[in-house]
Amino acid sequence: MNKTAEQYWKANIRLVSILLVIWFACSFLFGIILVEPLNTIKIGGVGLGFWFAQNGSIYTFLVLIYVYTKRMNALDVEFDVHED
Repeated sequence: MNKTAEQYWKANIRLVSILLVIWFACSFLFGIILVEPLNTIKIGGVGLGFWFAQNGSIYTFLVLIYVYTKRMNALDVEFDVHED
């Protein structure tokens, strides 16, 4: 099934938007706004809010890059714009 470039672009933007919202939640909300309530939860002797501020957003970003590449490869195949 040959899909249009507009549908491909909408799927791409939707994916990027979802991933950016997740990254925002992990970095800004958990690492800055909700740091105090999250610090009541301890991981390895360190508050969870501190962990998100220092490590969590970076790890989340790495996972999101992986998810983006896998999902975009699937979209490329679905819309028949993949490289062989």
